[in-house]
Amino acid sequence: MASSVITVSGVRAMGRHGANPGEQAREQEFVVDVTVWVEVDGDSLAATLDYRWIVEVVRATIEKTSFVLLESLAQAVARSLVEQSPAGRATAVVHKPAAARSLAVTDVAAEASAAAE
Repeated sequence: MASSVITVSGVRAMGRHGANPGEQAREQEFVVDVTVWVEVDGDSLAATLDYRWIVEVVRATIEKTSFVLLESLAQAVARSLVEQSPAGRATAVVHKPAAARSLAVTDVAAEASAAAE
């Protein structure tokens, strides 16, 4: 077996997350970059994690949860990837474009990691 790192960048989905009044009442766009560490045994999709599955998990986590903190959303994404797969570790960086625009900055993001127990 060989250790591999899979990176999927720019996963976009709409969700209801935020600390300010009204942020959980209306959908906003979130953009997520994930890195997943996995042991690969062979040269087939069955031996690794399918990118499409990773994207589905990220989108489902954004769309079906609601958090006050961006950090909590990042933790939920990373945990979901580890708990639902053989991945040994995952890191998620969650970007909130609307927050960046409102602050006149380039980016607002939170990063979190999770590891298999």
